[in-house]
Amino acid sequence: MVILIAGASHVGKTVLAQRLLERYQFPYLSMDWLKMGLIRSGQTRLTPMDGAALTDYLWPIVREMIRTVIENGQDLIVEGCYIPFDWAKDFDSRCLSEIRYTCLVMSRRYIENHWADIQAHASDVERRKDDSDCTMDAMIADNEECLRQCRMHGCPYWLIDGDYMVEPDFCQPFTGKAPAPRRR
Repeated sequence: MVILIAGASHVGKTVLAQRLLERYQFPYLSMDWLKMGLIRSGQTRLTPMDGAALTDYLWPIVREMIRTVIENGQDLIVEGCYIPFDWAKDFDSRCLSEIRYTCLVMSRRYIENHWADIQAHASDVERRKDDSDCTMDAMIADNEECLRQCRMHGCPYWLIDGDYMVEPDFCQPFTGKAPAPRRR
């Protein structure tokens, strides 16, 4: 099984991946690791600030890693903000039956009411060197765009609006039909 965890920056993708690793012993790949490895090794001239271009650059690599994992009957968790919302178009039904997807989305209210907590937990798994570009307004806009894209593409998502407690159920394969959002 392959688990894809998408969402904007600072929503808890890496923390969730770490929890799933501990629970299921599935290895995980942070797309940020891949991004920084390619940038630091000089394999690309893109920078960490090149959002959409990074998605276009990284997704084909990750997509083929996912296919390889499925072909070999292995398990993997992939987390990152570089998973395109139309990712499912790249897989046949056999692969789709092996993939579970969720997007973590924080509501405006949650961000406004928990801004200090969001900042305090920013380095729970990864040590962020410079977090100055993460502003409340930017985070609200990014999460609203994620929610819009999830709805447009029929992607399952967890809307974090109350208590932050995300334990997605990955029992069902991706169908492409607009699911009811999960709320916490």
